Amino acid sequence: MRLATYNVEWFNELFDRHDRLRLDGAWSGRYNVTRRQQGEALATVFRALDADGVMVIEAPDHNGKRSTLRALEAFAARFDLRTRAAVIGFSNDTQQEIAFLYDPEVLRVRHDPQATPDAPRFDQVLALDVDVDARVDPIRWSKPPLELALETATGQRLRLIGVHAKSKAPHGATGPADATRIAIENRRKQLAQCIWLRRRIAAHLAEGESLVVMGDFNDGPGLDAYEKLFGRSGVEIVLGTDGPPEVRLFDPHADAALARRLPSIAATARFWDRARKRWFGALLDYIMVSPDLVAQGGAWRIWHPFDDPECWADTALQAALLDASDHFPVTWDLP
Repeated sequence: MRLATYNVEWFNELFDRHDRLRLDGAWSGRYNVTRRQQGEALATVFRALDADGVMVIEAPDHNGKRSTLRALEAFAARFDLRTRAAVIGFSNDTQQEIAFLYDPEVLRVRHDPQATPDAPRFDQVLALDVDVDARVDPIRWSKPPLELALETATGQRLRLIGVHAKSKAPHGATGPADATRIAIENRRKQLAQCIWLRRRIAAHLAEGESLVVMGDFNDGPGLDAYEKLFGRSGVEIVLGTDGPPEVRLFDPHADAALARRLPSIAATARFWDRARKRWFGALLDYIMVSPDLVAQGGAWRIWHPFDDPECWADTALQAALLDASDHFPVTWDLP
């Protein structure tokens, strides 16, 4: 079984208000990439992944008039993808949904949101003191995580949680001081979301369930200077690195970053630095799995156009990865 997580930048822009796929010469949401180029590039990537299920981060919009399911299933039908069924959880108002696109002949999937006394459903509010002022703050997810119950064709049952955590970028800052204030405020909110998510993870592990947590965390060990201010990253909180082995999740790329094994630190996204006029990479996307799944010997892969030797050798796939999104897929194979 192969599962993937893939943040598709401005996937929504490839569809009209009736969820019809637009493959034309007009510009997509991607810089200097047309809608036809991005759509066809995405099809090339999805075919190459050949995954049984893909957690799509920043999936097309879902509201009273738009349907993420209709858009994704139309995309799959247009390019004859075997991941042709889609499921969504709680929608949001950001035009960046979390959805799961899967092969219905291999997987049975349903939205199955949970709640515990210390961790309400992800579409609700968590009361948590995030700024140590002895007053609780209302914490909300702008993009509520997608909780799925999954069963494979061989009868194995998994819990999946798709995540798109809050960005820490200081958007809207009017100067350096304001940028610092917003960045710290956003990190507090991101860490609070990760605490909420960790509580849900702890409940599943206590029940002995096989668990996969996957998506874009907008964070990682050593990613920014504010990590020292707060002691640890949101990724470390979600992994449960301060707990015993039986309650920790595992992702090999996060593990390498935490150990500061510099040659092993990978990147799952590529952005343009306007000030320095150069590209830079970041490790933002993860597939974290429970100890029982680690014991089964899975294999992880980042489909990076330059760092992965197979992607580098396949010039068509390399070009497609660069046109499709500013993030690259991560896959996990379970024997």
